[in-house]
Amino acid sequence: MRVHHLLVGVAALGMLVLGTGASDSAPLKIGVVDIDQAISSTESGKAAREEFARKQREAQGKVQPLLDRYKALEEEMKAKKFVLSDEALFQKQLDLVELRNEIQSKMKELEGQMKIDQKRLEGPLVAKLGEIIESIGKDEGFTMIIRRGTPGVLYTREALDITDMVIQKYNKKG
Repeated sequence: MRVHHLLVGVAALGMLVLGTGASDSAPLKIGVVDIDQAISSTESGKAAREEFARKQREAQGKVQPLLDRYKALEEEMKAKKFVLSDEALFQKQLDLVELRNEIQSKMKELEGQMKIDQKRLEGPLVAKLGEIIESIGKDEGFTMIIRRGTPGVLYTREALDITDMVIQKYNKKG
């Protein structure tokens, strides 16, 4: 996946270099946008992040009883280790393994659900931001607008950052 992003970035820069050589009359204008900052700075983005945080707390609430039960069983086994028969001790160890597997399974399930919830909450925002960024690019005459943090982009000057412009336009569109 990273190699794919790197290749896309290199290809884009290659096209930029070739394209600028063909038309020296138009100045090169590059912008950089921090999508995460833009999402966090809009009202709907803040609401989506709060909703996601609430869902994370709910997920933690579903796992916590299992974790508490595991810890209690583990402490009980340690406390009674010397008084239990080998068979009873072995059964407690099996119970711990079974509970650990249940916890891991539940956590994987919840992690998958959290990824889906995050995409569901932030997806429409990212799509709308994409439209706004494209509109700004056309209206302001940008040659290229790059997402901050994109593989292959190691440094950008702050003067190139148009995130505030994107946030303002997003908030105006409501």
